[in-house]
Amino acid sequence: MSIDTETARRVAKLARIKVEDDALPALAGEFNAILGFIEQLNEVDVDGVEPMTSVTPQRLKRRDDVVTDGSQQKAVLKNAPDAREGFFAVPKVVE
Repeated sequence: MSIDTETARRVAKLARIKVEDDALPALAGEFNAILGFIEQLNEVDVDGVEPMTSVTPQRLKRRDDVVTDGSQQKAVLKNAPDAREGFFAVPKVVE
């Protein structure tokens, strides 16, 4: 696939990037270089290669998923302008 200057102009317009007319051929060349690299990547045989999250094998640290109240109710409500019965009190906004 080859990108011409008109396609580069359209892509720049869609991306809301102002590109002067004299810079369009260079932009089209950069797009073509990117597409050429992607075509090279498509030629690589990746059958049997497991997806990975890092180049070094590692296992993510895990913790037990335990639901708690945080044990900080008083600290959280300390700066509230109005707190009642352990909750934030807010003015009524719906009639």
